[in-house]
Amino acid sequence: MPNRLAAESSPYLLQHANNPVDWYPWGDEAWARARAEDKPVLISIGYAACHWCHVMERESFEDDQIAAIQNDLVVSIKVDREERPDVDEIYMDAQQMLHGHGGWPLNVFCTPDGRPFFGGTYFPPQRRTGMPGWTDVLQGVTRAFREQRQQVEQQATELTRHLNLRVELAGEELSESPAQTRARAADALLQSADRTHGGFGGAPKFPQPYYLQLLVQQALDPSASNRNDARRQLALTLRQMAQGGIYDQLAGGFHRYAVDAVWLVPHFEKMLYDNALLIPLYLDAHRLTNPQSDLPPSAGDMPKAEEEHSLFARIARETADYLLNDLQTPDGAFYASTDADSEGVEGKYFVWTRDELHELLDQQDAEIACRFWGVDVGGNWEGNTILTAAQSPQDVARWLDRPLVDVEASIDRSRRALLHHRAQRIPPATDTKIIAAWNGMAIDALAKAGAVLDEPRFTDAAARAATFILSQMRTDDGRLLRIHAAGRASIEAFVEDYAALADGMISLYETTGDETWFSAARDIADDMIERFWDHDGGGFFTVGRGGEQLIAQRKPAQDGATPSGNALAARALARLYALTAEGRYADLIEAMRAAFSAYLSKAPTMLGLLVSVQDWLAQHRSVALVGPPDDPHIAEMLRRLWHGPPAPMVIMQRTTDQTVVPQLADKPQQDGRPTAYVCQAFACSAPIHTADDLNSMLQAPLQT
Repeated sequence: MPNRLAAESSPYLLQHANNPVDWYPWGDEAWARARAEDKPVLISIGYAACHWCHVMERESFEDDQIAAIQNDLVVSIKVDREERPDVDEIYMDAQQMLHGHGGWPLNVFCTPDGRPFFGGTYFPPQRRTGMPGWTDVLQGVTRAFREQRQQVEQQATELTRHLNLRVELAGEELSESPAQTRARAADALLQSADRTHGGFGGAPKFPQPYYLQLLVQQALDPSASNRNDARRQLALTLRQMAQGGIYDQLAGGFHRYAVDAVWLVPHFEKMLYDNALLIPLYLDAHRLTNPQSDLPPSAGDMPKAEEEHSLFARIARETADYLLNDLQTPDGAFYASTDADSEGVEGKYFVWTRDELHELLDQQDAEIACRFWGVDVGGNWEGNTILTAAQSPQDVARWLDRPLVDVEASIDRSRRALLHHRAQRIPPATDTKIIAAWNGMAIDALAKAGAVLDEPRFTDAAARAATFILSQMRTDDGRLLRIHAAGRASIEAFVEDYAALADGMISLYETTGDETWFSAARDIADDMIERFWDHDGGGFFTVGRGGEQLIAQRKPAQDGATPSGNALAARALARLYALTAEGRYADLIEAMRAAFSAYLSKAPTMLGLLVSVQDWLAQHRSVALVGPPDDPHIAEMLRRLWHGPPAPMVIMQRTTDQTVVPQLADKPQQDGRPTAYVCQAFACSAPIHTADDLNSMLQAPLQT
């Protein structure tokens, strides 16, 4: 018989709807029963693409005997962390306080009023390799709850007290500039950099795009002594990721992370947010490594600059295509993720054997494909091969003494053949939730991809997604909703949803000149300020006024799998300040700097995106273009802006006599000619009329 989760819309919760566990969704009914029966509550948190969540479900939650024990001892609540990041944030924090680490599935035990007292992640069904079995955990927890109640209550009270203390992150006043904070963060990253394989530290390896964004800005700083080091480490990391197994070498798109230090073996789930965050980073690296750029010192200081310039553009394009081909809904929004498993086996959909390639391809193509993708007899993972860019086409051509054009044609044929065959396999499941925040990140990425790569189809896709969110994921009174699933929108949006969506709308305005998107961004950001801003301590709360208040208020500051809600909010506010000159937006960012000064002073890399935003705000220029959108001179100016170095900049376009963008109101088109203005600290240049003059103006040093 289905349990209570059968009435939910979340694909993750529906995966558990036929478990013999008496699951409750998050809500009053479960807590009321726990209080009435005085039982501990298990909060079990995961997400649809989580491999170890599936393992624990198969081993324990689908087992009738184990489920009977669980049903007898505890009240069980199952939570989709992607639907309820507020719940996940609190109980993951508790788990990390208890054990110093976290992960999913997250299994936390609470008192009947929601205070946590014990937790863990994956547990096997029986004791294994030093890990307690799930039935042992259930029995031990309930025994302690009954027989050592005073100690349990004390633990729960103390944990909850610390959860509430962690919202206060202010420390000593920061005397350094944002650029100095960014430099300290970049220095710390470079000290932990893996100089051989890219990334930071050892296994497992996560892409961490907000760390790499700090290196982009360090590389752009002419006063930074380690700018070339930052540039090399950025390029090394992005190149190694793109050539490793973490990247889908056939269809594009990145898997969640690599379990090793060399980017070879991924956890095979693909998340919308990972790919949406990596596209702009590869676009920035493409612009930064342009050999034709006049950025000093020469981009030729980077190894293989021309090859990397082309590689980074290709990876950005393929990843954007992955979003459109695999995650785009019929209505234009984007699904949340695809699973790691197919047919109950992790990675089965993605791996190959040498025999398969020789069966599918002719002898010559198979020989080239095996060399190019590193497919050998023994495989590189559990007898199979995870495809990597093991050799370049040039290396394969030299090794086989074949013309390069023939090798490239062979690789293209083989890619099409393997993709066709892979499409006949049973694919990983898709989590068909539409999440507002993650779609905001995708809108930002695709809008920029359209501009930088000169491919309007990406910008058009961003506009379709934005239109869907604005029309289908708001209440009648304009409040944003976080989730759209099973044909309906639900769950009050959190601060990250408002922030990411406003940020994406600004990118759409920058790349299209359509002021509708500017107006939407401003409305969303102002609503965010009204609902989420902490007027007493500064910063934005996760949950807005009128939303469900949990056992602790959270103020998301540290970046995790996604950037923090406060960092995303700061980026949207910084760009709005540049577009409007309204000091209230900059004042909020200054208040955030004070509110989170303890982390900024002691561990700025933990707030990597917020550090980047504050640095951007202090150094940005505004470029205003005034003239008809079809004017070839305006088009050339825009091309130069999007193809040049990714310097801190906001782009404004005025295409009609009237404008709602405040910073365009006093910038007329001069003498009927296409006109540009370059502004810093709201002091603007004389009118500029050619792309060359605009380029020269932008190459001049910032005025300090």
